[in-house]
Amino acid sequence: MDCGLRIVDCGSRISDFGLRIADAIVSVVLAPACAACDAALEHPTQGPVCARCWTSILPLTPPLCDRCGDPLPTWRAVSVPLERCPRCRRTRRFVDRGRAIGAYEGALRAIIHALKYEGRRSLARPLGVLMRQRGRDLLEGAACAIPVPLHPSRRRHRGFNQAADLARHVGMRVVPALRRVRATPTQTGLPAAQRHKNVRDGFAVTGAAAMLAGATVVLIDDVSTTGATLEACARTLKHAGVAEVRALTAARVVTTGARC
Repeated sequence: MDCGLRIVDCGSRISDFGLRIADAIVSVVLAPACAACDAALEHPTQGPVCARCWTSILPLTPPLCDRCGDPLPTWRAVSVPLERCPRCRRTRRFVDRGRAIGAYEGALRAIIHALKYEGRRSLARPLGVLMRQRGRDLLEGAACAIPVPLHPSRRRHRGFNQAADLARHVGMRVVPALRRVRATPTQTGLPAAQRHKNVRDGFAVTGAAAMLAGATVVLIDDVSTTGATLEACARTLKHAGVAEVRALTAARVVTTGARC
């Protein structure tokens, strides 16, 4: 038994040594920089983002609105029995609950940009793991994960759908139950009202949605800004018979007022 343990330990040390050598060679030959902070990577074989940037991503801490997931300034600002922010109390929502890894800023924002616009698709795995960890309560009891789809033209241009990449790593069955039926302009830079109008009736269900009647599902996307896209998707799914729609994103834009 001791001999076997020594062999395993020796193999582990050899493996670690090999990784250190590989890190040293890659660092010298390629000098890769962190995709988030642009500092030199000490361990490039472990991915394009340094450990410091990953550990800097802080969770959104309670109190949170139970409906949208926005941070609340104080429990006095919510309806305590419902645990909802004023906006969710006065506006009809199709997304029943929403959560995110953290605020769309700093390292998390840079990592998502590297995934989405620089094609660093390997980042989907660690982001998906963080989504699974910090959205555990949303995933519990859900039937499947549904990625927010891209229009085929944008999918061809980008080469992949970042939401689908993230969905594959949240630890649930992935069902492509939605499709985009309109090539809408990008939401970037649009005010909230125009964002909702931009994506209205922009989605339809696929044949795979037939199996989800009466089910609880989790929408997956990279960023929630105003929630317009998630709401449009949730509305489509509920009209098709889905009972409950939750939304889990890598990040969400947090307004200044929500943090005060």
